[in-house]
Amino acid sequence: MRASLRRLLVLSPAGVWLALFFLAPMALVAQYSFATRDLGVLRVVLPWTTQAYRSVLDPAFLPIFGRTLLYAGLTTVICLLIGFPLAWFIARHGGRWRLALLAAVLIPFWSSFLARIYAWKALLDADGLVSRTLGAVGLGRENGFLFTDGAVVLGLTYGFLPFMVLPLYVACERMDYRQVEASYDLGHGRLSTFWHVVLPGVAPGVLAGALLVFVPAAGDFVTPKLLGGVDRSTFGSVIDDQFRGGNNWPLGSAMAVLLLALVVVVLVVRGRRGEDVL
Repeated sequence: MRASLRRLLVLSPAGVWLALFFLAPMALVAQYSFATRDLGVLRVVLPWTTQAYRSVLDPAFLPIFGRTLLYAGLTTVICLLIGFPLAWFIARHGGRWRLALLAAVLIPFWSSFLARIYAWKALLDADGLVSRTLGAVGLGRENGFLFTDGAVVLGLTYGFLPFMVLPLYVACERMDYRQVEASYDLGHGRLSTFWHVVLPGVAPGVLAGALLVFVPAAGDFVTPKLLGGVDRSTFGSVIDDQFRGGNNWPLGSAMAVLLLALVVVVLVVRGRRGEDVL
């Protein structure tokens, strides 16, 4: 009884926090999604209806849904391709510079996310440093690289790369490197050793990093809005529009609920695959 009471007391603050600032707001959003749109002060009124969900499932929203998954998926893959070599180098060859290298990975978090995205907007503009530099070698574009798919993926990758590096670093550091040496001694090459020894050893870090990148990338609305413009809207940016200028809270709430459901499905699927890997 005392042990149970002790655990309850320890978990109570976190439970209260989640209930007040996650479950209660999500319950309110779910309630709004079944309400009727009001153009007045109340925003939402009775009667209850499923019109918002029917609107979200309209084929017109399918390109936005697909674009959201595409951006989040590409961001996750690129972060993995960049983050794994970086994490492996810091964990295995960082030496006395390990803490400094980890601090360098975390430096972007020391400034505002919005300010960093505005900085990328200036760099990718037609008169920006990136456009002028690439233009000097014949790779520039007349209108710059702003408001393109590449600009959105670049901004998302820059913003969420540390979320991939940190769990990969922990997995690489905890991995028993003697297994790699044993694989080489048994005659396996680099590719075979990576596929059969290294990758299974760091699989928990890969799965954790993929989740930490995919989930916020799918819900981000700042980066697609600033770097992609209207033609490259995602679920997150459309939800923001509905709650702001669109004044359609039921539709925005329904989209938020469906986005949350998508994230939950991804978590469940990846969790099961993670159990199979482990």
